[in-house]
Amino acid sequence: MDELQHECGVAALYYLPGHAERSSVWHGDPEQLSRQMPRMLLDLQNRGQLAAGMTTYNPQREQLLDTYKDVGTVIEAFRLNHPHKYASIMEEYAGRAAIGHTRYATCGATDRRYAQPFERRHGCKWKWFAFAFNGQLTNFAELRRQLLANHDYHLTRNNDTEVILHYLAHELRGDSRPDLVEVFARLAEKFDGAYNIVFLNALGEMVVLRDPLGIRPMCYAIDGPVFGAASESVALQNLGFRNIRSLQPGELILIREGRLSLHRYVRKSRPAHCFFEWVYFANVASTLDERSVYLVRARLGEELARQEKALGRVPLDPADTIVVPVPDTGKAAADAMAFALGLRSVEGLIRNRYVGRTFIEGDNRADKVRLKFTPLREVLAGKRVLLVEDSIVRSTTLKSLLHHLRQQGEAKEVHVRVACPPIIAPCFYGIDMSTVGELFAPRFLSGKTPTLAEQDAMAQELGADSLFYLPVDALARCIDLPADQLCRACVTAQYPTSAGQQLYQLALLRRDQQPVNGRTYEQPEPLTSLPSVSAPPQ
Repeated sequence: MDELQHECGVAALYYLPGHAERSSVWHGDPEQLSRQMPRMLLDLQNRGQLAAGMTTYNPQREQLLDTYKDVGTVIEAFRLNHPHKYASIMEEYAGRAAIGHTRYATCGATDRRYAQPFERRHGCKWKWFAFAFNGQLTNFAELRRQLLANHDYHLTRNNDTEVILHYLAHELRGDSRPDLVEVFARLAEKFDGAYNIVFLNALGEMVVLRDPLGIRPMCYAIDGPVFGAASESVALQNLGFRNIRSLQPGELILIREGRLSLHRYVRKSRPAHCFFEWVYFANVASTLDERSVYLVRARLGEELARQEKALGRVPLDPADTIVVPVPDTGKAAADAMAFALGLRSVEGLIRNRYVGRTFIEGDNRADKVRLKFTPLREVLAGKRVLLVEDSIVRSTTLKSLLHHLRQQGEAKEVHVRVACPPIIAPCFYGIDMSTVGELFAPRFLSGKTPTLAEQDAMAQELGADSLFYLPVDALARCIDLPADQLCRACVTAQYPTSAGQQLYQLALLRRDQQPVNGRTYEQPEPLTSLPSVSAPPQ
């Protein structure tokens, strides 16, 4: 609701040689399989809209690896609205293997230099590689400092992707072809945070990797000779893949000399899946770690209904009480909540899906709300509205929306119900909320769990008649995973990695200081208690 953004989405495709079976995913020339990559990236567009790109491998081409990328949405970057330009791109970059990326920046600028994949060219084929990643290195600042302090390195971008590129290049040094499983095992000893990586080199070797804690999702499938992987299952399902599986935390898929193999590159440990993927980020049609996003959100709505009945503070008369979702991520929860309460779930807010990014730039939040949402007066006028929101992060958009519902929609009452606990702490694993000061809930709370009085104070600040959050313990029940296998740092302030916990202490320190521009992990002061890492020599 507050335009919360994700780090990125990644995808991979490979046409494996020597398979007699036919594929329902791709019937054409194997060297043209990369044409499916923009289609996959469209299904990952929810994970990033700032840039998109792909790297392809074609052994029949002089440029064995070649990368195309540009700023904008997938439609803009790949010129999908210009058939001749799109066809030219697809022909020039055709290949039997491809990795792709959609970007939102939680680290670094928004220009084309930061678009992924990143490619490093080299005369030696195994040292010529490209990669893209989803997530965020929590110890990025420390890794970067070590590079700049200990060796004659020059970094041209202020982001963790370039840091990963340098460490990868170091691991691929030498005169003999390295074992890629061992390469990424050594990198895992240095990296802290969330990092799902797709990697492709000029030998045609591919790696698809999920970080040791499985913070971000990664799915894969095989259909005859075609292998595919993506941040979300919907990108594979819509291509025709079946039997889609989740890559386990700490596992990687290696394709080498045309053969696919699955490897564990780090010792198995307790996972920390980001609960927010199910609550907000992932496409509602996706299944992550064998849990349907839609069904999880429906269960969140059922939990809200149970809470509503227990509280009994709002009359639930079907004649004048309706449930209204905030489009689009609140709809599954709202429908389930309404059904459980015997109320109607109605689309009292219509989202304008055709407002381009250019028209909603700037800081006027009220103007953005009016452009993006139209309240239906015929549905809302004189009604008591239970407004179902997936989460409240910064609150500025929600506050404008509530005013809009009353003024234009003429709603009699608006009661906000949030299918998520209060966001009380930043995220350092790939979600764009990295400071305490930008968050709405912490300034109202005396502890981690809001009291009724504190929620009443929040409602007054927002301009709502009442406000209730989902309790923290409901998350594990709805996702159907043990609480200790979820990353719930943003609602508990308990982080799954040491660097994350220390960044939180730094964020708390800065909350009461003068406003600091930028994100917590981009600030110049070092975290002296962070474990030191060795930078690779040139």
